[in-house]
Amino acid sequence: MVNFNGDIVDNESFTIGWQNRAFKYGDGIFDTLKYHNNHLYFIEDHYFRLMSSMRMLRMKIPLNFTLEYYEAQIKKTLSENGIQDKARVRVTVFREDGGYYAPLSNKVSFLIETGSLTKKEHFNYEIELYKDFQTASGLLATIKTNNRIINVLSSIYAEENEYQNCILLNEKKEIVEAINANIFLIKGNEVLTPSLDSGCINGIIRKKLIEALQKHEVFSVSETKISPFELLKADEVFLTNSITEIQSVDQYRKKHYSKEKSELIKVLFEKEIVKSLI
Repeated sequence: MVNFNGDIVDNESFTIGWQNRAFKYGDGIFDTLKYHNNHLYFIEDHYFRLMSSMRMLRMKIPLNFTLEYYEAQIKKTLSENGIQDKARVRVTVFREDGGYYAPLSNKVSFLIETGSLTKKEHFNYEIELYKDFQTASGLLATIKTNNRIINVLSSIYAEENEYQNCILLNEKKEIVEAINANIFLIKGNEVLTPSLDSGCINGIIRKKLIEALQKHEVFSVSETKISPFELLKADEVFLTNSITEIQSVDQYRKKHYSKEKSELIKVLFEKEIVKSLI
């Protein structure tokens, strides 16, 4: 079952019409949240990022689309699907049908999908650069629009070559992010991550982790431009997203990484999660 504009609909019979702007032009945005033990992790941060993205795309935000309504609709969908344990929640917002490039209206519809989560173990998490195509730097690239064709192509490349993930580059040949995650490098006690100017997604876990590192002052953290050569100089590399939270990387080419400090950061971050749920 899915939630379409507040109504629970059978996902097997539910279809999006060919006039749908998300289908025709990628005129939509999405968000992915984690649900566990009756909690939606960092729901406020996800909500306000979604609102910010809608404003950036000049979508008309419905007056009833409050944080309380947003959370209630997600939990309604989880309940209808009988999900009580860990779950992935995807929320898609798209402009209503009509028009060509110029829309007839800036009103929006939303779709909520949920699915149970199973943990996937990786014995050797290996990454590689994806160099066939580059992402664009700039503010628009920081939001999760429906146009993710480079992520699709890089995922196919990773599967074909038996990598667990690939690192995307922008037009300046700077590291941007992984296919489905933000990226962090550790050198000594310094933690580096690409700045938003590079075109990386403004990830919620990225944001919360940077805040936690700055507060605890165990490591220094910098948002900066990062060359692919830095991957070979780093002591450790890890990836972050809302589902896996922190994923340590084992290998990049002939470089094998330690996990010692990444594990410390995981413990530190898990404490922040607990605090956020109290």
